[in-house]
Amino acid sequence: MTRSFTYAAILIGLSASATLAISNRTQRAIVSAEERFAADGAFRDGLYLGTLAAESGQQASAPAGRWSTEQDRSMFTAGYRRGFDQNQNLGSR
Repeated sequence: MTRSFTYAAILIGLSASATLAISNRTQRAIVSAEERFAADGAFRDGLYLGTLAAESGQQASAPAGRWSTEQDRSMFTAGYRRGFDQNQNLGSR
């Protein structure tokens, strides 16, 4: 009888540990993506200009030609869209 309880306790402990380890890894991957965006100059530039455009009531057209590489233009456009979308309603006040 005590042997069954011991095995059950070990199984529950291992299951809980595995669950916590998996959820922590998933959360870290999400934070890691946000950290990459925050560290990217083209993304931050797009975020800033998108926010300014939305606040001033301009149309959503990202001037991506400011950046020379395709990767930078892509990150700039993503930041611009995020900044514009997050602040779009502020410009109509």
